[in-house]
Parts: sequence; structure tokens; C-alpha cells
Amino acid sequence: MPRARPWSTSSPPWPPTVATGRSKTSCSRASPSSRPDTAVSEAGPERANTCYRHPDRQSFVLCQRCGRTICHECQTPAPVGVICPECMREQRASAPRTKPVALTRLRSVARGGGPIVTYSIIAVTFAVFLLQLIPGLGVTSELLYAGGYSAPGSFEPWRMLTTMLVHSTGLIFHVLLNMYTLWIFGQLLEGLLGRSRFLALYLIAGLGGSIGVLWLSSPFVPVVGASGAIFGLMGAFLVIQRRLGGQTTQLLVLLGINLVIGFLPGVNIAWQAHLGGLLVGAIVGWIYIETRKRSQQALQVWLLAALVVVLLLLSLRYFMLPIG
Repeated sequence: MPRARPWSTSSPPWPPTVATGRSKTSCSRASPSSRPDTAVSEAGPERANTCYRHPDRQSFVLCQRCGRTICHECQTPAPVGVICPECMREQRASAPRTKPVALTRLRSVARGGGPIVTYSIIAVTFAVFLLQLIPGLGVTSELLYAGGYSAPGSFEPWRMLTTMLVHSTGLIFHVLLNMYTLWIFGQLLEGLLGRSRFLALYLIAGLGGSIGVLWLSSPFVPVVGASGAIFGLMGAFLVIQRRLGGQTTQLLVLLGINLVIGFLPGVNIAWQAHLGGLLVGAIVGWIYIETRKRSQQALQVWLLAALVVVLLLLSLRYFMLPIG
């Protein structure tokens, strides 16, 4: 903020008057009819050296807009100099009103211009996570998945999808990291594929993650989280990017790091879900990119249906090969 120039380097805008016994000009106070915001010529020469709002405070700093003298308390920094409270109010009243970013995003989604499926999945997942924190509800145990729930006598196949909604309550970064990754790739893929195709990709990839757990993990080890579906999104995006000639090096590095972390001992990560979701998501991405023409829409639906049928047949593992 520009500082007031010192008294010694420049004289005040109006020279002070020296009151004498015979002077007709009074320097003690302004007339009762004067107002704080009157012009300098109406208030008298010495009044110009005092704040127009605080006549008892001497100042030589002027408002950059109206030129009135203002004290330190009445100064508001401006791009150049300072302005008085009245000019500040006028500036705020005439300034265009801006809306919060969150409100703008919500209205955009309501009008159909945003990734509403991505935001809905994130909202539902966080809502379920909050329910998991309430003691006695048993939300986690009712929605998690283990291979044993695909065996005769304890067959609960819906868990292969509901497990995507629950996350570890002992580590909040589990749900935060998954939802952050979903937010990144969800916006990209939902805008590219459309809502229905994106939702189908998310669900089929999540089912693929559970199939990976069923075939590659112990039937007695429960798993939670949307990591299988998230890896499916990355697998689909990788296939689509490569097919369209886009840059995929960074995504390959990211996938490689996450897959390697899952194999490290003691990290307690279901790499089986990651691998299953990644492979199934890549297959879905390949179907989308190879049948993207309008004339191939029926073929696309049939290929997706065939993939789902294969996954459902694989989910019957313990009906064909009972737990030993």
C-alpha cells in the first residue's frame, strides 16, 4: 500500500492557517450545519488536514476516488492508494456478484452438465462410510464380501457389488484415496462415455474385482472397498487412450506402482480385487472403443451382456468346485 509522504518532503495539499486574535477564520470546529462529507471548500482550509469522518484526527492521506482526507482507521487498501469507506461501499454495490464454486458446480450438475453419476457414487459411498462409524448398526459386516459368500449354504451374491460401498473404518485414507481417484477418472470417463456406459463400466469392473477375490483369495478373508472398480476405470482409460493415440506413460507408471504395493507383505491390500477389476475394466474399455460407431451400438450391448454372463458363471466357482 502506498504510504503517506512525510511532512518534510512535501507540503500538505492546503497550507495551514495561523489563527490570530483578529482573524475571522475559526480553526476550532466547523459550523453546525456542515456535514462530514462536504467538499473541502465548504469545510474551511484546515478541515482538509483532518479526517472527514473523525475531525479530531489529523491526516494528509487522500482517498484515491473522491479526494477526501481519511485517517488510518478509515483507509481501505486499493490497487493504487487507499479509498474511503463511502467509496468502498459504492464499489462493492456496483461490483458484479459472484457465486460460490460449490453452488455453481451443483447447478451445473442439476442442469445435466456435470458428471452426476460420479458425484452420486461418491456421495453414496461417503454416506455409507458415516453409517459404518455408528456402533451397533453392523453396516460393514452386512455389505462386505468374502469368497465364502459365493458358496452353497451361504450364497449372498449381492455382496460382490455392495462391498464397493464399504471401506476400512480404521484408516480414513482408504475411502478418501478411492473417492479422490474416482473423482479424477470419473469426470474424464463419464464425459467421454456418457452416464449409462460409465455406470456400466463401474459396476462391471467392481464385479470383476470380486471375481478376482473369489478365485485368487481365501474364501474366509473378507474384503471391503471400491478399489476393484477404481482399477477398472484406470484399465478402461488406459485402453481407450492407447487406442486413440493418447499419452499413457504416466498412467502405466501409476498402475504399476499400485499393483506392486498390493503385493508387498504386511500391507493388507486385496491385490486380487485390483487385478480382477483392472482386467475386466480393460475389456470393457476395449468393447467401448471398438464399437463406438452408431451402427455398432447393438453389438456393444451384446458384448457387454456376454461379458456379464461370463462373470456370473465364474461367480459360481464353489458350486462347481466346493471348498475343500
